Amino acid sequence: MAGVSALKRGLDRVRNEPGMGRNVIALVVVLVLGMICGGYILSQQRFTVPWEARTYVYATFAEAPALAPGRGQEVRMAGVPVGDIRDSELDDQGHAKVLLAIDKNLYADPVYDDATLVLRPKSPLNEMYIEMDPGTPQGRALPEYGVIPLGRAKAPVQVDAALAHLDTNTLAAVQSLLVASDVALARAPEDLPGGLAATDEVVTNLKPVVEQLDTRRERLAGLVTSVSQLSTALGGDDARLTDLANSLQTTLRTVSDQSTALRDSLNQLPGVVDQLGSATGSVQQLSDQLDPTLDNVLAATESLPDSLNRLTDTVDTLDTTVDKARPVAEKLKPFAADLRPFVADLNASMPDLQSISGRLDPVTAGLVQYLPDLEAFVYQTASVTSMQDANGGILRGLLQFGDATLPIPGASELSPTPR
Repeated sequence: MAGVSALKRGLDRVRNEPGMGRNVIALVVVLVLGMICGGYILSQQRFTVPWEARTYVYATFAEAPALAPGRGQEVRMAGVPVGDIRDSELDDQGHAKVLLAIDKNLYADPVYDDATLVLRPKSPLNEMYIEMDPGTPQGRALPEYGVIPLGRAKAPVQVDAALAHLDTNTLAAVQSLLVASDVALARAPEDLPGGLAATDEVVTNLKPVVEQLDTRRERLAGLVTSVSQLSTALGGDDARLTDLANSLQTTLRTVSDQSTALRDSLNQLPGVVDQLGSATGSVQQLSDQLDPTLDNVLAATESLPDSLNRLTDTVDTLDTTVDKARPVAEKLKPFAADLRPFVADLNASMPDLQSISGRLDPVTAGLVQYLPDLEAFVYQTASVTSMQDANGGILRGLLQFGDATLPIPGASELSPTPR
């Protein structure tokens, strides 16, 4: 209540005192502008609030040139900014120990002790950033404010560090070269494009020449190698080289002596070629005739598997028939043995029977027309010689028996025997 009363009294004073309201409004405007300017400055200075979600790790560098912690120098992963460099200090071995802040909203996974870091310049003014690979799960996850060891971080090579290794004369020569380059490039915007275009045209025109020279160089290298090997082989065997030269001389002499026969052979060669052409034509005709034959053979070979399958079925059936006929053949063996003498006698009688059968043909032809009458005669006269009648067979008998015929005790007391 006291605060409300004080505020009320202040408002009454502003309303009642002349010029007080204008001063209060001006003070409020100044305060608002100051807050806006302060917020903008803090945003450009990368002001961080205490409650931000960050992961802090230390990276150890052998040296950290042009590093400015707190100036917003970035930490990148795969080229994407994920944090910044917050602080740097020396460790016990005199190495640079750099504190990195990783935004958990941009990278929430842990950083492992096998992570790699490279300090790289972002511009020619040596504005640095750190390219970071967070490592793999094969490594050990670092705790908060964990330290990445020295061997996992690399720093760029500075130009002054490279020039520091040059002696005085070399450094003076480099300076002279730079001065001469500056003079030569004074009119570079006007002269350099045309020179580069001409150079590009010359290089384009020289490309086929360079390719041919490269091919020629390879061939020359192969030729030199082959000649070297041949010279080495020949130089190592003088006796064989002498024999080769002697053999070549003998061969050439023999060819010279046989030049007349060789000329005659060459004169006969056209006739041989004509005969060879005729023979080739005949072979072509033969091949034309063989084509239909081969087509028929091919068709036969295509139907052969089905035929072989059917033959296989027939052989299987014949196998079964032979197995069933084997017992019959076994039983016929004694009968065949008994018939063998009769067959010998029949073979001896065959000439006589053959002559008789030849004379029986007209007799048989004459009897054929009487066969129906003979059949009727046999049927009608069958009863004359039959041993049966309507009651069956004609051989019948009568059998009687009585008490006199059967010596049975008490048979006389029985009733008369029916007849």
